[in-house]
Amino acid sequence: MGKAWREYFHDGELAALTLLRWLAVGGLTGLACGIAGGAFSWALSWVTQARGDHPWLLFFLPAAGLAIVWSYQALGMENDSGTTQTIASVRSGEKPRFRLAVLIFFSTSLTHLTGGSAGREGAALQIGGALASTLGRGLHLGERNMNLIVLCGMSALFTALFGTPVAATVFSLEVISVGILQYSALFPCLFASLISLGVTRLMQAPAAVWASVQFPQLSPSALLQTGALAVLCALLAILFCLVMHTTAHLYQRLLPNRYLRVLAGSVLLISLTLLEGSGAYNGAGSEGIASALAGEVSVPWAFLLKMLFTALTLGAGFRGGEIVPTFFIGATFGCAAAPLLGMDSAFGASVGLIALFCGVVNCPLASVLLSVELFGAGGLVFFALACTLSYLLSGKFSLYSSQKIVYSKLEPRFIDASAR
Repeated sequence: MGKAWREYFHDGELAALTLLRWLAVGGLTGLACGIAGGAFSWALSWVTQARGDHPWLLFFLPAAGLAIVWSYQALGMENDSGTTQTIASVRSGEKPRFRLAVLIFFSTSLTHLTGGSAGREGAALQIGGALASTLGRGLHLGERNMNLIVLCGMSALFTALFGTPVAATVFSLEVISVGILQYSALFPCLFASLISLGVTRLMQAPAAVWASVQFPQLSPSALLQTGALAVLCALLAILFCLVMHTTAHLYQRLLPNRYLRVLAGSVLLISLTLLEGSGAYNGAGSEGIASALAGEVSVPWAFLLKMLFTALTLGAGFRGGEIVPTFFIGATFGCAAAPLLGMDSAFGASVGLIALFCGVVNCPLASVLLSVELFGAGGLVFFALACTLSYLLSGKFSLYSSQKIVYSKLEPRFIDASAR
């Protein structure tokens, strides 16, 4: 009995010390990421407004592309693969540097200012990882704690932009190694996210406001309709991943020179924008998401156009993320497909947004939590069904090539035990 008590107090002492350490480290990380995230939100809001007020900024897309490529080469980061590299850094000893945070902040702003089709979460994960690793080096953290603080930074910056601390926490843990969660990181990441959320609210950072969604009554028919849409979203997730990766490979094979590649991409984007006419597929596409969640979509094939614009932008070398475009593609697809399945268009848009996100990032738990933080708990059963089906049927495809699918989606066995 005495031995048991000694072990209890010993473990309790370690737990208390760990709690104090991560209250301090997580708090500092959340503070830094909250300030950076608030500034980034304001910057993106300003450049988006400027582009809307001055459509001629589209013709500066080639200059912006050249500036982005040159800046990465000048700082010795021409081979940086963006979010994919940040995800890989959690499993390796090579952590992102502070200059990455500066580069991705301004390059993503330039992309949005001149009409490139990109999101912001890729920049968020990179800025958060770079700031956190810089802080970790300053605090002389060991390798394991360095991995953990990078996860804290990713969670905190994601929260700063999307205002979803619980989903951001689980997403950062799930996206690294699919099938494995580092539970020891839950509190540090959540605490850093909550601090970051508080900072951005104090800064009154702009946040997306979408229409509330009315959920159907729970019934066999409603579940069947939701399941059918989820299956279609899983197939769409595969298509989106293939389009993104194939476009990038084609750019690299046909135009090995980075400067020529970004110029060619600029010409294609300008031409498509002028041909399409509305400009709805430039930038992140938040207005398109809001319209779809209100039950309206401009054309049934809007999701295909956004997919094309995003692949041409990021494949050419512009910087940004894929998640907000994923929201756009999923919401517009769900809105267009829902009436064919007998569903309400707005509800179909919300299911499409969450199910496609789950399919391309392979994070079912984070996706379910995201649905609750975005749309409320009233549709939890529907979103859980959509996420589990989309996760199961999207196979080994992912937007992030460095993501490890450690545990099989189809049967209880490890695929890549070395990534545990």
